[in-house]
Amino acid sequence: MKLAMIYSFLKQDLTKIEEAINHTIQAQHPVLREASTQLLQAGGKRIRPVFVLLAGKFGDYRLDRMKAVAVALELIHMASLVHDDVIDDAELRRGQPTIKARWDNRIAMYTGDYIFARSLEALSVLEEPRAHQTLAKTIVEVCVGEIEQIKDKYRLDQNLRDYLRRIKRKTALLIAVSCRLGAIASNAPKDYEQALFHYGYNVGMSYQIIDDVLDFTASESELGKPAGGDLLQGNITVPVLYAMEDAEFKHDLRELFSGDPEGLTHRDLQPVISKIKNSDAIERSLQLSDRYLAKAYQSLEVLPAGRNKQTLRDIAKYIGKRRS
Repeated sequence: MKLAMIYSFLKQDLTKIEEAINHTIQAQHPVLREASTQLLQAGGKRIRPVFVLLAGKFGDYRLDRMKAVAVALELIHMASLVHDDVIDDAELRRGQPTIKARWDNRIAMYTGDYIFARSLEALSVLEEPRAHQTLAKTIVEVCVGEIEQIKDKYRLDQNLRDYLRRIKRKTALLIAVSCRLGAIASNAPKDYEQALFHYGYNVGMSYQIIDDVLDFTASESELGKPAGGDLLQGNITVPVLYAMEDAEFKHDLRELFSGDPEGLTHRDLQPVISKIKNSDAIERSLQLSDRYLAKAYQSLEVLPAGRNKQTLRDIAKYIGKRRS
């Protein structure tokens, strides 16, 4: 089953959100307009708006309020992708040229900043100070995460805690906040809001761990970029951390990074990638993902039974079994 089938009953509302995102990013300046539109048309799962809508179902669900939150969060995600591509010097995203590849780094950074600004504007229709405070803190954490990712590049002395803190800021927090803001916007009970936040956090952690596994195990056609791209950019993910428990592997990787790591090619990394795939690092990473999924399921226990709760369970299950 495709992910979109799980929440197909939200299709009409998601279509309205997509239209609102497209309307929000339109700019008077032709380059900003074209760059933003290119990013939007590259597609995406729009999973954050889905979590906003599902969380809103546990309170007073009003589409205008849900839409404002969903648009704001998806725009923050989009802006962070633009900045990510500059930091990683990425040429492709989802198989399409990135904004920095089509124009340059300066255009990409200004486009990301523009989209960030429009996200704040989108949420301004919601007269709920706690929602704005939550969003502001989230943007701060996302930015800190970007800096930490730069600082940790090619650093082999980091540990699992460093990695988990980084992916919390990179992925999990925005999904958790999608759930929280959906609950806030619908005035859902506080215990529901807290449960949804924890659910989103744990699903987000699992999602990123699976992504980091797929970077080694999926094909180039499935990824939209060559396998092992994260390691080539110096990002030390959990399969690499587990593989580095083997002293010989860690020595080989250190030797590889000791010269000009930014000059390495995918071919240079093939022996290292093969060792990771042939070790227990992939299986242990999947087990870590499963532990976060178990916590996500547990978080849902406080919520009332029904289609919305079951949909949240089904999404978590889909993420856990994702292999492409």
